[in-house]
This record gives sequence, C-alpha cells and structure tokens, in this order.
Amino acid sequence: MRFTATSLAGATIVDMDKLEDQRGFFARAFCQREFDSLGMSGEIVQANVSYTVTRGTVRGLHYQIEPAVETKLLRCTRGAIIDVIVDMRTESPTYREHMSVELTADNHRALFVPAMCAHGFQTLEDHTEVMYLVSGFHTPTCERGLRYDDPALNIHWPLDVTQISDKDAGWPLLQVDE
Repeated sequence: MRFTATSLAGATIVDMDKLEDQRGFFARAFCQREFDSLGMSGEIVQANVSYTVTRGTVRGLHYQIEPAVETKLLRCTRGAIIDVIVDMRTESPTYREHMSVELTADNHRALFVPAMCAHGFQTLEDHTEVMYLVSGFHTPTCERGLRYDDPALNIHWPLDVTQISDKDAGWPLLQVDE
C-alpha cells in the first residue's frame, strides 16, 4: 500500500500496490501492522456499507466524541464520491479546516479518517456504494455532526445537493468564534 498525507493532520489517502496480470490484479486493501506503524491505529470493530441511489446526495458530516471516538477507512466500491473530512480536534494545527478527495470504484483509492474528524461525502453517480471499516461502535449519545452547508466551513460540493437526510440538514451551524 502507498500512504499519502493530506492537508489535514493524520488524514491519509491509501492507494493499493497492484500485482497485475492478464486476469486483473490482486492488492492488499488493509494491513493493521502497516497502519499501526504510521500511527493510524485503531482496531476494526465494524464494517459498514452505504448505498445511495441518487447522484448529488450528501451523507454526513459525522463524527463521535469521547469516550466513543472512532477512526474510519473507507473506499468507494461502486460509483464515485467526493469525500470530505473536517478536522474537529481543537488541539490540531488544522482545526476546522477541511479537505476532499475523489474516491471511485475505478481508482480503488481509500481514505483514512482520524478520530474527531467529521466525515461526509457527495455521490457523483447514481447507485454508489461505499464500504467503511470503523474502529469504534456507533454510540448515538456521542454522535455529533456538522451542516454540509455551514458558511463557517465553506465546503464547495461539486454538484447541487439533490438529497440529504433531515438529521444531516438539521445539525446546528458552527459559531464563527467557536
């Protein structure tokens, strides 16, 4: 695997080293030892799948606080997304900054999301599926979220938002001085 740091501390793009032949390719998509050696530790306790019917749908931006923080490793297994991470770690040099990366079924790219970073995505194609490996159990009392259209974040989504859940549309706006 090849690991590429992003503009957010700890957020990492993970590309596969493919062993290709006439049949296609084989590649390792996850290795706990490699992730641990780069400080991207977190035992995987859940694997989640998100399937989205309509292009332009936004899911997120979600994260969990102590005592139930979680890291995520996600890959788009069908279709394409723009994945966005917002750093919510108050001690981080990139606090409240965001970054985005295109993940597609064709580019086989994954994204590591550090704990206390909000995560969301917009589908670029109909019938898109995303697979998540998660280091913590979903804990509703520790769940937090950010509005996809919060002016304090100034996230530019590539498409008009066609669908979003009531919950995701209802997260409170951040205060400018927060």
